[in-house]
Amino acid sequence: MTNDSHHLRSILFIEDEPFIGELYSRALQKAGYKVEVAQDGKLAYDLARSDKYDIILLDLMLPNILGMQILRNLRREVPELKSKIIIVTNLEQTGPQRAEIEKQADGYLIKAEITPRQLVAFLDKVS
Repeated sequence: MTNDSHHLRSILFIEDEPFIGELYSRALQKAGYKVEVAQDGKLAYDLARSDKYDIILLDLMLPNILGMQILRNLRREVPELKSKIIIVTNLEQTGPQRAEIEKQADGYLIKAEITPRQLVAFLDKVS
């Protein structure tokens, strides 16, 4: 019997770039996560509000609603949200904007600096 800390933990991956969504999803599923990908900000927000995911991976650049707005809305409208929200972006935020995001999110990763395997390793440490 293995003691998998992330045994079938579920992830909502909010990412509008199909190739990246596929790449990361495959790595996460191989590592034992259950992954659902949402490419549209509006749909993603509705899914995120359901609070049925352990982790939400949130891209900032999305169609219809930007990731930052999704993050703000979730924190305001679903204060008891159990899901951990990790920003996964290529948008290098600086100064006050990044500080605001980091205050509201549970993690902040730059896609260009992280391989799918490193993402898995990072998420394995998220409790």
